[in-house]
Amino acid sequence: MTENITTRLVHADRRSNVEHGGLHKPIHPSTQYGFERVEDLIGVFQGTVKGGFNYARQGTPTTAALEAKLTQLEGGRGTIVFSSGMAALCAIFLTLLKAGDHIVSSRYVFGNTNSVFGTLRNLGIEIDMVDACAVENVAAAIKPNTRMVFVETVANPGTQIPDMAAIGQLCRDKGLLYVVDNTVTSPALFQPKAVGAGLVMNSLSKTISGHGGALGGSVTDTGEFDWSAYPNIFENYRKGDAAQWGLQQIRKKGLRDMGGSLSSEQANQIALGAETMSLRVRQTSETAMALAQFLAAHPAVAAVHYPGLETHPQHAKAKQWFRAASWLLSFELKDPSTMNAVLNRLRIPVKATGMGDTRTLIIPVAPTIFWEAGAAVRAEMGIADGLVRVSIGIEETEDLIADFGQALAG
Repeated sequence: MTENITTRLVHADRRSNVEHGGLHKPIHPSTQYGFERVEDLIGVFQGTVKGGFNYARQGTPTTAALEAKLTQLEGGRGTIVFSSGMAALCAIFLTLLKAGDHIVSSRYVFGNTNSVFGTLRNLGIEIDMVDACAVENVAAAIKPNTRMVFVETVANPGTQIPDMAAIGQLCRDKGLLYVVDNTVTSPALFQPKAVGAGLVMNSLSKTISGHGGALGGSVTDTGEFDWSAYPNIFENYRKGDAAQWGLQQIRKKGLRDMGGSLSSEQANQIALGAETMSLRVRQTSETAMALAQFLAAHPAVAAVHYPGLETHPQHAKAKQWFRAASWLLSFELKDPSTMNAVLNRLRIPVKATGMGDTRTLIIPVAPTIFWEAGAAVRAEMGIADGLVRVSIGIEETEDLIADFGQALAG
């Protein structure tokens, strides 16, 4: 019998023989891990002893339990967890790329990701940002030194959806590593493995943890990429099963060398939050759809960006790939000068920068999370001065709609 995602998650720990019949894995706060035999300690360092721990910077039994859950959720081969989503993303770029390499990225990416690209350019890595909603634009940007293609399943904050399946086929044909940020959709709505992604990144702080109480990030190897052909694997890691080379290098460099480690306490909190992920996503997606329809019909609103609406340019793709259209929507006011007043009249949404919380969060985009990017970049990404991002929480739908109604009415 094939069980659904929530059933598997809530019973995962007890089915792995937790001591004393516990229903949850215990928290292992130890930094050091000792061995009776020095040969075993050596084996853990050299990778010949599997499943051992030597120092918490590279992982603990608690983070390993979370990694196993995430691997199952994404249908992958293995997962590494990090202290934040940005730590996970930087680990991918900084451990797998070198000066002279080239990335093709969607033009529509998270503001901090765009900032990281500036850092990578300073390190000698070339980046072309294109409209990935059409595969032709990605194909035209590929060069002999291209190593990686990067997209988000649903762009934050504009909700654009890339031509993911066609890009996946292009990457297979060209032998390129396809990296997909699955944060907004999460494995509750979509597995990027289905469109050929080699690596999947999730900001665990958001949909998967979901309660705004823990930072974390993850990288999952889906098994779709042939690491034996990747030129940037260090010689020390070109041993044993080639299928493990990519994750091994990311773990050694991203955790051991760079120290982007997730604590056991945060890993445990994320694992507990993940148990209700599907329930939360179902509720927040339904509410987001209802609010998007309400806003689209309101005379004070110029545009609503939500993949669940038939007016969304990639609505058909969203309907084809995703189980629902997610908790993320954005809208533009007809009169941007009223934006602060409208947002200040809202009583329920929290004026904050996060996403994927149990509480609805709202933020004006241009003067905050995309302020550093500058007006030219915002114009390229389609971010209007009056754009407002909304991350829908689990409040009752009618309460949110009533609150937005009174705020827009003034």
